[in-house]
Amino acid sequence: MRSVIRFALMFAVLAALASPASADPLERLARKLETGLKGQPVKQVAVLNFVYPDGATSNGSTIAQERLTTFLVEGGKVQVVERNLLKKALEEMKLETTGLMDQQTTKDLGKMLGVDAIVLGTLNDLSPRKTEINARVIQTETGKILAAGQTSFPRTWTDEPVKTPGQVQTPAGQGVGGTTTAAPAGGRYLGKALVQIAILLDTSNSMDGLIDQTKNQLWHIVNEFGAAEKDGNNPTVQVALYEYGNDGLKAEEGYIRQVLPFTTDMDKVSEQLFGLKTRGGQEYCGWAIKDAVNNLQWDPHEDVYKAIFDAGNEPFTQGPVDFHESVAAAAKKGIAVNTIFCGPSQQGVAMQWKAGAALGGGDYTYIDQGARVVSISAPQDTEIQRLSARLNDTFIAYGDRGRVAQKRQEEVDRKAMAAPAAAGVATERALNKGSAQYMSSAQEWDAVSALQAGKLKAGELRKEDLPSEMQGMDAKQRDEYIKKKAQERKDIQADINRLNDERRKYIAQKEKEQAGQSVSQTLGQAVIQTVRSQAGKKGFKFK
Repeated sequence: MRSVIRFALMFAVLAALASPASADPLERLARKLETGLKGQPVKQVAVLNFVYPDGATSNGSTIAQERLTTFLVEGGKVQVVERNLLKKALEEMKLETTGLMDQQTTKDLGKMLGVDAIVLGTLNDLSPRKTEINARVIQTETGKILAAGQTSFPRTWTDEPVKTPGQVQTPAGQGVGGTTTAAPAGGRYLGKALVQIAILLDTSNSMDGLIDQTKNQLWHIVNEFGAAEKDGNNPTVQVALYEYGNDGLKAEEGYIRQVLPFTTDMDKVSEQLFGLKTRGGQEYCGWAIKDAVNNLQWDPHEDVYKAIFDAGNEPFTQGPVDFHESVAAAAKKGIAVNTIFCGPSQQGVAMQWKAGAALGGGDYTYIDQGARVVSISAPQDTEIQRLSARLNDTFIAYGDRGRVAQKRQEEVDRKAMAAPAAAGVATERALNKGSAQYMSSAQEWDAVSALQAGKLKAGELRKEDLPSEMQGMDAKQRDEYIKKKAQERKDIQADINRLNDERRKYIAQKEKEQAGQSVSQTLGQAVIQTVRSQAGKKGFKFK
């Protein structure tokens, strides 16, 4: 019997010791607030919604309010106004159920509800899975902070914070008790890895070398992200393309043309790059950046890497649009403006290219646009290119769109193979074709990709939209044929990935051996150097 009692006592002691550490984070926060109120003349409180620093709310705002209310009630140290009564009082005062209000409003609310204090604060999404909460207990009569606490808890909701019309904003960005409430919004997370890059190219007479470098290094730039990861996922890369400074473009539009909006289809990007022609020109950098900021569909989420790369060789100050305003507008949307001057570094500095980058939180680099693009050849290159050719046979062009896309694929392959072997274009192109993003983009025209993704069902396949060799097949034969192609693709992709891992190790060793050798920087190298640094701050990790 004694042993049983000893065991029970031991269990109780261990449970008591363990409970603080294992308690719900919001329960611990409630206990901390109660401790801070000890000795204060507070008997009744009202708990408001928890807002984001800019006043926006989400389902998390109500979840935090409800749970903290429950834990305060369970603590029994204070009485808590029921949420519906609080909501009714706020409606009568024509206020929202948020924690953004000035001292007089707090005092009026206290009188209406008969409470001694209100509990309010802010949320800040630390990641798609975790949110920080900062809570304060404010005395309604004086506006004095009586207690405060902070913790983080799981973000179980999926909606994004939005502002509600009519929210009361505190003057001069100050909340009750002098606390700041107008800091930049802390958390609008997309929850998946996304990259948006807008490339702005000067296509005036002297820029042929710049365009050639971009053509030859597109695949290398995109593949850099293909080998990256964030939160265990490979990013989706969207690229937009602009040209400017070309006399063939409309003067009233600033000699600027959006060649492509954001797209994940790099075959389209490559096709358009090869179609660019140089001619004459007035290079209006400020106007080009303004157009890209305003007319591209930039994702609003904070964890998305968004960047503009503007490359040219004339003064950054040219044109009627002040680059200071354009770059500031980009920064406001979280877009880094990076400038690439085609010429000597000091000349670019004098022409304000460095100033443009500094203002936009971006990087300034200079390149030799006449430099020949050279990459390290690896023993695996030939086999990777051979597998790329085999990969083409696993695509089933579906409908008119499919036939156009397949012809584009073949043409881009041909141009990649025609590029200088030393540039490694054909290999980088082959690696991109084996990527998950390429297959995702192909869902728009390839029956194999579309069926695997669920965008198309086998029963929806129309005979007339299929390639001629499949039109005589019955449903069972088509199904077996498609499954065969899907397996062939999977096997080829696995071989490409294995060879690429070997290739990376080989190139890394060669780069160590060549370290310190003087080489002229190209556009691709400038872009990759920048994105590694900037995207790394957004949580992207590169091999």
